[in-house]
Amino acid sequence: MVVTGFNPFPELSTERLLLRQLRFSDAHCLAKLRSNKKVNEHIDRPATMQTEEANNFIEKVNRRMKDGELLYWVIALKGTGSFAGAICLWNIEADKDRAELGYELHPDYQGRGIMQEALQKVIEFGFTKMKLAVILALTKPANKASEKLLIKNSFIPDEDYRYVSKENANEYLVYYLLSGSRF
Repeated sequence: MVVTGFNPFPELSTERLLLRQLRFSDAHCLAKLRSNKKVNEHIDRPATMQTEEANNFIEKVNRRMKDGELLYWVIALKGTGSFAGAICLWNIEADKDRAELGYELHPDYQGRGIMQEALQKVIEFGFTKMKLAVILALTKPANKASEKLLIKNSFIPDEDYRYVSKENANEYLVYYLLSGSRF
């Protein structure tokens, strides 16, 4: 059975990163991240986010975390505390022992292995602490950086529609999956 209710929030640490809970003091940085043209290039959402919208988003995320619907981490650099991006496990389907992975990284921090480091820690957490059987990730075919990251971390395309039926699949997305059997 999938574990979803974590209190206190599970902070995760890597050599260079602290993955921590989203706070209202992050509103400006979150708005800046979610308004970045390069970050939004492959994501279907509004092109900009104002600080007030960021505050509403933070409230919604924290409420949904409290309700066990998702886990959302800020990717912060150790030492400086700089807000580099975010990573989450969401669309949790406890009855199917699976969740969807989402992530975004500000361009100032891309190309440094930061998302690789954060992704490995969140995958480990998902399988060992949440007891997930499968982690799904969706990406657009044009998002080669995301595709490369997923493949590097042993995700495989769900070409047989094992986890998303062909009827429910979005033709503009590639569905990747990672099985927890190796953990």
